[in-house]
Amino acid sequence: MANKEEILEVLKGVIDPEIGINIVDLGLVYDVDITDESIAVTMTLTTPGCPMHNSITSWVEKIVNQFEPDKKVIVSLVWEPQWTPEKMTREAREQIGM
Repeated sequence: MANKEEILEVLKGVIDPEIGINIVDLGLVYDVDITDESIAVTMTLTTPGCPMHNSITSWVEKIVNQFEPDKKVIVSLVWEPQWTPEKMTREAREQIGM
């Protein structure tokens, strides 16, 4: 069974198409909960009106399902706490020149 760190590493393969940085380093992934039956990813987006909403959440579901095909993948999009640039890793901030 995969652990949280492995799932987070897999999720680094999901790149925010507008910013060009993966969703983990952007600080968009708030939690990963793994049970025998499912993997639940709680995440947000940089803005509630993000036009890439469906693409990003579908990509998360697909990439996790490829890694753990026998588990149901549940992606929950939340708006609280609100995302801020402070949630980004140092590496992500450096990539965009912050």
